[in-house]
Amino acid sequence: MKINWIIIAAIFAMLPGCLTVDQTQEEPPAPIRGAASIAGHVKLTEIMKRTKARPLHLTHAGDGSNRLFVVEQGGIIRIIQNGEGLEQPFLDVSSLIARDNYMQGLLGLAFHPDYQINGWFYISYNHTTGNLVAARYQVSPSNPNLADASSGQIIIRISPPSTGHTGGHLAFGPDGYLYIALGDGASGSGVGYAGQDTLTLPGSILRIDVDKGLPYAIPADNPFVGNDAGLDEIWAYGLRHPWHFSFDRQTGDLYIGDVGEYRWEEVNFQPVTSQGGENYGWPIWEASHPYVDSVPPPANRVPPFFEYHHSGRRCAVIGGYVYRGSAIPDLEGFYLFGDHCSGTIWAARRDAEMQWHISPLFLHTGFSISGFGEDEQGELYVLDRTYRPDRIDRLYRLDPNS
Repeated sequence: MKINWIIIAAIFAMLPGCLTVDQTQEEPPAPIRGAASIAGHVKLTEIMKRTKARPLHLTHAGDGSNRLFVVEQGGIIRIIQNGEGLEQPFLDVSSLIARDNYMQGLLGLAFHPDYQINGWFYISYNHTTGNLVAARYQVSPSNPNLADASSGQIIIRISPPSTGHTGGHLAFGPDGYLYIALGDGASGSGVGYAGQDTLTLPGSILRIDVDKGLPYAIPADNPFVGNDAGLDEIWAYGLRHPWHFSFDRQTGDLYIGDVGEYRWEEVNFQPVTSQGGENYGWPIWEASHPYVDSVPPPANRVPPFFEYHHSGRRCAVIGGYVYRGSAIPDLEGFYLFGDHCSGTIWAARRDAEMQWHISPLFLHTGFSISGFGEDEQGELYVLDRTYRPDRIDRLYRLDPNS
């Protein structure tokens, strides 16, 4: 079979944070310290497929219903209940969604910690105006499988420098505050844009209190409160395109998958004891490598705990979750994340000496990984937004291979 690499490269160029397939002859990174061999104990089980669904995220409501909520890029949230996908969407905001860019769409979903009481949930999306919007919605009082589409209230509206690299994921932390990831908004290299500029919001992770104030309040212990050097909402900065971050449900530690530019992808770690203010280096650094040689490296840069090169047809990192389920005991405590282009899935864990152990769990699956998900029991899922001609997107669950 003759492969048209020009067409393949054109497809890869549209991937989040990957402007081109890296065809350099550089050697790949040195071998990584191996984790305990668990690859043979885990398999991926297909549990759902839909044509042109473009799934980006999967989560749960934390209400004991065990329902799965799947975020589709075009503006629809669907429910999987008792293993079956419901035909009626939970929410359809497709009329609000911008579709001019591969990275645009409905990007995030987070249920309020008191969802069972107040019925509130939060979404983030690229609006047709070009703004990145985070908004609060409420479930229908008469139907738990249907949101009130008229209840939307905008919490925050960001006008990025361009339509690229807007980030958009959001989640509640163990402190009850809402965290929102913003990309640098740059359409190209990011130089001259956000990242190191803490007087603008793009290129950072925000931390806000949605239970106080209108539309939100600032937590008093945010790192720039009372400091003119940065905006009060900013929790951490120096990020390019944090496509997905997550909190370990057991420890509260924060993991951030930050999509790189031309060569390097990175995963960052922030312990639950952090007081915020971390600078992850972009655009002065790309992972652990200087990106802008003419600018001195920031003294407060926090390096990633893992990085990988675009060799081997890899591209954009997709952040995942720490496994806290019960079905696969060998996977307990491992953080799972993947690569969008190769479909490789890694498992990482820190030992008692604070040393990281990282190894591939699945190599070159053939998936175009667009997101990971976690259910109420802590079991993990992988979302495949395909480029295959059949346009069928798939959802997989990690199961024990017994």
